[in-house]
Amino acid sequence: MFSDLERPPLDARFLRGRLVRPGSLWTQIDVLDDTESTNAVVAAAALAGASEGLVVTAEHQSSGRGRLGRTWTTPPRSALLTSVLLRPTAVAAARLPWLGLLVPLAVAAAVRRVGEIPARVKWPNDVLVEDRKLAGILLERVDGPAAVVGFGINVTLRESEKPHPGATSLALEKAATTDRVTVLAAVLRELATRYQTWADADGDPATILPEYRELSATLGRLVRVELPDGTFLEGRARDLDNDGRLLVDTPGGARPLAAGDVTHLRTS
Repeated sequence: MFSDLERPPLDARFLRGRLVRPGSLWTQIDVLDDTESTNAVVAAAALAGASEGLVVTAEHQSSGRGRLGRTWTTPPRSALLTSVLLRPTAVAAARLPWLGLLVPLAVAAAVRRVGEIPARVKWPNDVLVEDRKLAGILLERVDGPAAVVGFGINVTLRESEKPHPGATSLALEKAATTDRVTVLAAVLRELATRYQTWADADGDPATILPEYRELSATLGRLVRVELPDGTFLEGRARDLDNDGRLLVDTPGGARPLAAGDVTHLRTS
């Protein structure tokens, strides 16, 4: 067990009492002391037939993963390391990429509400405060339309513990709360509301796009994008298309990007 008194453990019973109720999206909440990856735990459960609404959160991950195969490491109990199982069976496959944009919106909205800090979303699925990374999201498809959505939010990460200079946490941003139960409950509520609205509308991008434009830290910015093939392009991020792709205006014309690693460029 971990013993940092400034970082109390998550209370699974309290979380279940607040979130697992008749009619709720969330059907089961498990808190693990230590695991390699919450995404891997939920993916295995999905393949075994678990119902939509499973939530698994861990005090520590030994092999946490981020986008593009990167690792996600944090000191025990300093972050929210959580994965959920969603089964949007009524949503057409072409609209499923919007789920990866919906989740960071929920995280940013929750942090803005309970943390009272100006969190924004960076395409495709990071959450920033100014240009400092507060949270990351990893979405993986399993078992047909099932999706495992993992999010990692730095809560009490200290300056000396930052994995890179661009990282931040709720504590470092002087958020109104660093209580992980409060933050996790807020994120799950915001996610459930947005997900159910989106799924009930058959994945219609119109349920996501207005808020995404409002909270985007990327749209309107000059960006440099590393593409999956290792090449780069620069231009101004203009908008999202109906498939959730980032439209970047370049000297050679508009480029729709389905994937890439975005760097926000500063203008002099």
